[in-house]
Amino acid sequence: MDETLRQLGELLLGAVPTVILFTLLYWLYAAIVHRPLEQVLQERRSKTEGAIEKSRADIAAAEARTAEYEQRLREARATVFRAQEARRKAALEARAQALDQVRIKAQAQVQAGKAEIQKETEAAQSGLQAEAQTLAIEIMRRVLQPAGVAH
Repeated sequence: MDETLRQLGELLLGAVPTVILFTLLYWLYAAIVHRPLEQVLQERRSKTEGAIEKSRADIAAAEARTAEYEQRLREARATVFRAQEARRKAALEARAQALDQVRIKAQAQVQAGKAEIQKETEAAQSGLQAEAQTLAIEIMRRVLQPAGVAH
C-alpha cells in the first residue's frame, strides 16, 4: 500500500505542472479569445437589437407619415368634392336665373302679343262697326229709295 501511495504521490506531483499549465491555458484562453469574443457577440447583439428597434421606429414613422398622407388625401378629396358641389350649385343657380329671365321675356312677349291682338281686335271691331253703319245706311237708302229712281 505504501507503494500505491507513493506512486499516487508521484503521479500527483507529475500532474502539478499539467494542472498549472492547464490553468494557465484556461486563463489565457479566457483573456485572449473568450472575453473578446463575448464582447464582440454582445456588441453584435446590441447593434442587431438597436437596428431592429431603429427599423421598428422607422416603420412606425412611415406608418405615421402614411396615415398623415391618407388624411391629407381625404381632405383634398373632400375639398375637391366641395368645390365641385359649389360649381354644380352655381351652375344650377345660373340655369335657374336664365330660365327665370327667359320666362319673364316670354311673359312680356305674351303680354305684348295679347295687347297687340286686343288692339287689332278693337281696330277690327271699330272698322266692322263703321262698315256695318255704312252698309246699313246704304241698305236703308236702297230700301227707302223709290223704285223707279236709279241712282
